[in-house]
Amino acid sequence: MGEIDYDSYIPPYRQIAAEIITDIERGTLRPGRAIPSEVTLIQRYGVARDTVRRAVRYLREEGWVFTIPHRGTYVALELPTNDDTPGDRGDDSQG
Repeated sequence: MGEIDYDSYIPPYRQIAAEIITDIERGTLRPGRAIPSEVTLIQRYGVARDTVRRAVRYLREEGWVFTIPHRGTYVALELPTNDDTPGDRGDDSQG
């Protein structure tokens, strides 16, 4: 954990989000508990703040986390199922 594969076709923010989802699924990050702070994620992955913010925004949009302004971001109390987790939903213009 903590390394971005810049040769991958998967954008860095999605790689970060995928690792956080894995931690949630494994129980390392539990529902209702805070995920690591922006600063911690920036240091862990060596990325820009915008990259971390995109990862958190993606997690929020997919239902994995929720944010309380000025308090932090927390693992959702009700997690999406594997069927709810798309590969590239939203990127697909066909429908």
